[in-house]
Amino acid sequence: MSETRGRYDFCIGLVLAMSSSIFIGGSFILKKKGLLRLARKGSMRAGQGGHAYLKEWLWWAGLLSMGAGEVANFAAYAFAPATLVTPLGALSVLVSAILSSFFLNEKLNLHGKIGCLLSILGSTVMVIHAPQEEEVETLNEMSHKLGDPGFVVFATLVVIVSLILIFVVGPRHGQTNILVYITICSVIGALSVSCVKGLGIAIKELFAGKPVLKHPLFCILLLSLIICVSTQINYLNRALDIFNTSIVTPIYYVIFTTSVLTCSAILFKEWQHMAADDIIGTFSGFLTIIVGIFLLHAFKDVNFTLANLPLSLRKDDRVANGTLLSTYDSFNHDEESSPCLGEIQSTESLSARRNGSLSAF
Repeated sequence: MSETRGRYDFCIGLVLAMSSSIFIGGSFILKKKGLLRLARKGSMRAGQGGHAYLKEWLWWAGLLSMGAGEVANFAAYAFAPATLVTPLGALSVLVSAILSSFFLNEKLNLHGKIGCLLSILGSTVMVIHAPQEEEVETLNEMSHKLGDPGFVVFATLVVIVSLILIFVVGPRHGQTNILVYITICSVIGALSVSCVKGLGIAIKELFAGKPVLKHPLFCILLLSLIICVSTQINYLNRALDIFNTSIVTPIYYVIFTTSVLTCSAILFKEWQHMAADDIIGTFSGFLTIIVGIFLLHAFKDVNFTLANLPLSLRKDDRVANGTLLSTYDSFNHDEESSPCLGEIQSTESLSARRNGSLSAF
C-alpha cells in the first residue's frame, strides 16, 4: 500500500513539475507579446521606465501564467523528490525557446534544436532513473531530518561560504568574476528548496486538518524561505545586470541544480537504496540536460542551419582529398579555387563579426 501511495505521489509531482515548466515558459512569451504590442502603439517602454504594460491584458496573462507555474513547482516538491523536480525546471527554457520561434518569429538555429532535443532526452532519462526519497509525512519527521548532523554541517558550510562570498569576495571580484554572484544565489537556493519541501509537507498536513500553523518549525521554514529567496533574487539580478544572459543562465542552472542534488541527497538519503544503473542514469540525464542548455544558449546568435551543412562537408572533403596532392598540385589547386575560397572566407569573417560576442567564449 505504501509503495503504491509513493508511486502515486511521484506521478503527481512529475505532472506538477512539467506543468510548471509549461506555464513558466509560456509566461515569457505572453509578456513579450504584450510588450511588443505596446511598442507598436508608441507607449513608453518598460526599459525606459514606463508602466503602460500594467494596462495590457497579455502582460497580465503572462504574470498569471508565471504565478501558476510557481505554485505548481512549489506543490511538486511536496510530492516528488527534489532530485527530479529541480532538473526538470530546465524544460521551461526549452518551452520558451520553442514557443518564441512560433509566436515571436525568433530564429531557432541548428544548435538550439539539438539543445532542445538533448534536454528532452536528458529529462526523460532522469524521470526513468529518479530516486525514491525517504518518506517524510509530518513536520515532526522533517524536524528530525533537519537536525541530522550531516545536514547541520552542510547548512553551516553553506552559510559560512555565502557570508564570505557576500562580504569578502563579492566587493572585490563580483564585478569581474561571473562565478561569485552565481555561486551565492545557487548555494543559498539549495536551502530554499529544503524550506519549500518542508512547507509543502506542512500544507499537506494543513489540508488534513492538523494544526501545523502552531508548529514552530512552520514559522522557521517560512522566515528562512523569505530570506533565502530575497538573497537569490538580489544576487541573480546582479549577475544578469553585469554579465551576458546566455552565459549566466547555463552556469546558474548547473551550480544551482548540483547544490540542490547535494542537499537533497544529504537531507533525504535519496541515493542509499539506488542501484548502480539508476545512479549512472540520473547523472547521465543531468549531464545531457546541461549540454542541451549550453547549446541552446551559448550559440543562439550563430546563424547556422541545415542548409549550411553541405557547404561545410564539401570543405572538409576538399581538405581530406588535398592531403594526398603534391605541394605543386596543391598550390595550383589553391590558386584556381582562390575566388571561391575568398568568398567563403569573406562570408565566414562577416558571420564572425556579426557574432563577435561569442568568439571569446
